[in-house]
Amino acid sequence: MKGIIFAEFLDLVDEKFGIEMVDKIISESDLKSEGVYTSIGTYEFSEMLQLLKSLNINTGIPINDLLLTYGEHFFSVFETNYKTLLDSYKDPIEMLSSIENHIHVEVRKIYPDAELPEFIVEEKTENSLTMIYKSSRAMHYFGLGLMNKTFAHFNSTASILLENIKDDGTEVKFVIKKNS
Repeated sequence: MKGIIFAEFLDLVDEKFGIEMVDKIISESDLKSEGVYTSIGTYEFSEMLQLLKSLNINTGIPINDLLLTYGEHFFSVFETNYKTLLDSYKDPIEMLSSIENHIHVEVRKIYPDAELPEFIVEEKTENSLTMIYKSSRAMHYFGLGLMNKTFAHFNSTASILLENIKDDGTEVKFVIKKNS
């Protein structure tokens, strides 16, 4: 997993819970990296799991809620670093339906060894989108947070329903209906 994911996660923890919590979850985890991440480095996903579990234990916030908040936070990385890419879209449905064939292509140009989830568009209309998320990491709530902020970026809202295809969350159907 790319270091930018870890660095931004620790920034979020600092922002929401303070630097003491960052130090606590790092020290409570058995991290090969010792909690030092560079944005272009690659680190074991197990480190993210340990940090999430430690934060969950210390805050009582369910992991899926932490991932949702983190996805919403992470959208700011796109707004800051990939403004031109975001500006190439005029609608959230259009943008979300192009994750696999455009956005992930651009991400792989910057991070060629990135292991990205797969998004398969099943159905798309002007105001709705059904996609299948596939990832061994089961971080679909992170994706949901990104989707929420995508709609906010376009001054729009949506109802987004998640349906587990596999109980472990490695395959999830997103049913998105744009409200405005």
